[in-house]
Amino acid sequence: MTPRVALKPAVPVLASDGVTNLSRRRFLGTAAGALVVGIALPAGRARAVEAAVKPGTRVPAFLEIRPDGTVRLLSPFVEGGQGIATGMAQIVGEELDVDPARFVVECAPPGPDYAVVNGLRMTGGSFSTRSSYALMRQLGATARDMLIRAAAARLGVGESALTTRDGTVVHAASGRSLPYGDLAAEALALAPREGVALRDPKDFRYIRHPVPRLDMRDKATGRAVYAIDQTVEGMLYAAVRHAPRPGTEPEGIDNEADARAMPGVQGVHRLPGAVAVTADSWWRARKAVEALAVRWTRPQTAGADALAADFSSEGMRAALAAETGEGHVAEAEGDATAAFARAATVIEAEYHAPYLAHAQLEPPSAIARFNPDGTLDVWTPNQMPELFQNLSAEVAGLSPDKVRLHSPMLGGFFGRHFAYGSSNPYPQAIRLAKATGRPVKVLWSREEEFLVDALRPLSHSRFRAALDARGQPIAIAVRTVGEGPIGRWFGALFKDPVDSSAVEGIVGKPYAIPNRRMTFVKRAHPVTIAFWRSVGHSMNDFFYESFLDEMAQAGGQDPFALRMTLLKESPRHRRLLEEVADLSGGWRRGLYAAEGGQRARGVAMASPFGSETATIAEVSVEGGEARVHNLWIAFDPGSVVNPAIVKAQVESAAALGLSAALVEQMVYRDGQRQAQNFDAYPILRREHMPAVHVRIVESGAPMGGVGEPGLPGVPPAVANAVAALTGQRIHSLPLANAKLSGV
Repeated sequence: MTPRVALKPAVPVLASDGVTNLSRRRFLGTAAGALVVGIALPAGRARAVEAAVKPGTRVPAFLEIRPDGTVRLLSPFVEGGQGIATGMAQIVGEELDVDPARFVVECAPPGPDYAVVNGLRMTGGSFSTRSSYALMRQLGATARDMLIRAAAARLGVGESALTTRDGTVVHAASGRSLPYGDLAAEALALAPREGVALRDPKDFRYIRHPVPRLDMRDKATGRAVYAIDQTVEGMLYAAVRHAPRPGTEPEGIDNEADARAMPGVQGVHRLPGAVAVTADSWWRARKAVEALAVRWTRPQTAGADALAADFSSEGMRAALAAETGEGHVAEAEGDATAAFARAATVIEAEYHAPYLAHAQLEPPSAIARFNPDGTLDVWTPNQMPELFQNLSAEVAGLSPDKVRLHSPMLGGFFGRHFAYGSSNPYPQAIRLAKATGRPVKVLWSREEEFLVDALRPLSHSRFRAALDARGQPIAIAVRTVGEGPIGRWFGALFKDPVDSSAVEGIVGKPYAIPNRRMTFVKRAHPVTIAFWRSVGHSMNDFFYESFLDEMAQAGGQDPFALRMTLLKESPRHRRLLEEVADLSGGWRRGLYAAEGGQRARGVAMASPFGSETATIAEVSVEGGEARVHNLWIAFDPGSVVNPAIVKAQVESAAALGLSAALVEQMVYRDGQRQAQNFDAYPILRREHMPAVHVRIVESGAPMGGVGEPGLPGVPPAVANAVAALTGQRIHSLPLANAKLSGV
């Protein structure tokens, strides 16, 4: 067997099974770890450690070059279907001069080298590619330079006499060449140079090209390994039943002995807010935990500061609407008060959006194993490895350097895999592994996931607009009441009283309305809230863009033309509107005849995560329900790495946005969630999926996000089309709650 010669990573290297042969090193705090640095490390130690490593500069931490010509890349990011593994291979491969098809990409373990997202490490916020693009290009170029220098020393020639060709250093004058794998060990001994020249973009062969996804074959053939597929030797399976109401605890189990006697059962366990059964198979564990006769403590009977017995989503919505707090200014321009005083017309509207579940395909799971040497291995889906390493250490009572965190491919994303306390299974796995003395895999049933999933927050905004005598908007004022996930989970870091995740999509709009006043009033939810795909934009762009159509109607204007007028000083946004109109065959106002009856179109714009979108939806009404036939989306992320992945991401985001617009909602009644599975939490059905047409417009602006921006424009475009078709203005999602008049 040929020995492997490599640029040896200076980080823990996972063996092929991801379980054994793990090297270890002391945990080093990172900027991502700084999210919990108060738990993990003293501040002075954290600063010293952060200064010790400049993320993304140590080539051996990222690359392993193998004798067979393949390259193993330890990526800072978690693959969850967004194609980041392929994108990283394209970026690094472009500068390293290796075909991305020869890359094997794995998620890197926790460590300071990978804090490449503006000093953090996370996979989310549509940040991955745009925040690491320059750095990963430089990494590939630096590695290539090291290999050329090693080849020059071996061949006894000048570096300038050498070039590279797809994983080989070539000396054209003599016809000699050396594969990268033969040079890796020598290259490792060299100090990397700073500022190695990058390839001219006009010579790109992989970046900006539709390179096939690296994970496509494994997913198509069933070889892809998700958390639900993972096993370790000697493990027990655990099934869990959570308290029907958060905040209550198991008070007693009347038939515990009977459950322990069931086939394969190892034990019955009480956990914070839950009970669990460990067994030799998950099915046996689930049957036993479902058979338990559990007595739970009583919830608080009333009040909004906890999930009381009388809590309801309708009641929460009413509480947000009735909130009288003064609030904080989120955006102010001009003199809105004076503009309203001189207005020819003033219009007002209130908008609401419901709680939403993540409803991911793969139910959450986690494996925990305590080792004889006092270390702990945790396998759990996550979007921030360092954070989960620290939190796992806290649960286990260990120091972070004793925890090895493994980050599998995610079978569902959308912000589900941040740390939301009891909405994650890994603490249960750790506690059960400690209690049993064996590795334990916790897998939640679909019903348990629906019961404890952290939700996109319910939201309320009140809009007012002032129009002049020509029907032009001269002022807008918005009052948003609620809570966002940034304030909930990172409030200690971000001291601003205005939660950006609660107002994004309402503030910072590109329209030239001269007088603006946007305020935010915090009203905490007793529900565990979370990030959700496109976060605050997912509801706020629906609010704002719908109300903008109300302004157009009140002023007697075409909504498309009004947007063009308000964007006269913004050529980037005007171009997007022109592009989406062209893509759709030309903007049409009002009703028109089409296949099977009357249809109408709605338009909307959104500016999420550094990108820009313009969306047109074509809608009819059938049986009192909206039927979307086409979505046309012009998308400007500045620049792209893989246009095929960009198009796929916009399409998938559009599907989720349409699902939220038409049918999705998590309803609370009597303190309990009413949906426990997909039968009561409908999602977009296949027969209701429209044709999605995407045009990528590269404006050359700084690179923006891709995974989320395609979503926010869809709900308002659909709602605006419905209003044009039926005359009914929808102020609250989903549309399924409204009986639409046929046309």
